[in-house]
Amino acid sequence: MVNYLNFEKSLSEIEGRIRELNEVRLDDDNSSVSLDEINKLEVKAQETLEAIYKDLSTWEKTQVARHPERPHFLDYSKGLASNFIPLSGDRSFGEDSAIIGGIAKIDDTSVMLIGHEKGFNTETRLKHNFGMAHPEGYRKSIRLMKLAERFGLPVITFIDTPGAYPGVGAEERGQSEAIARSTDCTLSLGVPVISIIIGEGGSGGAIALAAANKVLMLEHSIYTVASPEASASILWRSSEKAELAATAMKITSKDLQRLGIIDEIIEEPIGGAHRERPQAIMQTKLAIMKSLDGLMSLTSDDLKKHRREKFLKIGRNL
Repeated sequence: MVNYLNFEKSLSEIEGRIRELNEVRLDDDNSSVSLDEINKLEVKAQETLEAIYKDLSTWEKTQVARHPERPHFLDYSKGLASNFIPLSGDRSFGEDSAIIGGIAKIDDTSVMLIGHEKGFNTETRLKHNFGMAHPEGYRKSIRLMKLAERFGLPVITFIDTPGAYPGVGAEERGQSEAIARSTDCTLSLGVPVISIIIGEGGSGGAIALAAANKVLMLEHSIYTVASPEASASILWRSSEKAELAATAMKITSKDLQRLGIIDEIIEEPIGGAHRERPQAIMQTKLAIMKSLDGLMSLTSDDLKKHRREKFLKIGRNL
């Protein structure tokens, strides 16, 4: 059953009616409910879905980006790659489950996959700390990126986090230093780096894995310097202004592509990636392979130069 968002109320009513009629037909073969009636409602539901998603506001896109049924890193690692082998630990403090990484194959190309994982139910969300990494998560990422460089593997990162974990323990273990070193490592790699914003790209916790040659973004994902709620609390002393903050910060894929911060938008199925997960994952795979084709021929020095120029260029021509 679909978990409906606030702005999908009209759609939930139509699809709820369709489910009721289908249940009546299943329970009673002699039911007066006709297939024609159900078909008409299904057409209306599709038209309503298309109308709703045709012109979402920034705040509505934020809700879609946070949808609990949206595909997460583990869905992508299973759906677009084969033989994924997780590699754990930072070799210094411990394992962090908010960031998962490992070697895999996409078609015939060996790659290093690294991404935030939020979890899909209460148990796994707690296990993965809702995608909010501790310092050891970023130090693990550095270890895996350097391993990928040693063996000439492209690095593919999947960004989906509200931000790095802000707890006392994380700060005591050097959260800001770990994020800075991860960002520096991503920028300085001699292999292709592609990053995909698949849900929320929040604050330094996102950029630590997204300083890539190519930054792709799913259509209804968001990429922010701070969450709308945090920004509203800073600017207006009230998190209730989150919708206003989200609009002002230009955090949607179209805004960010226009500003030159991301390179490409990956179209989502109508209704969001959570409605057609296999299709969304396949669209992402095609975008990754297209980007890889354009980067694999570059030398190590060219890749570093490309990354440097890309990020220095941001904001210069506004």
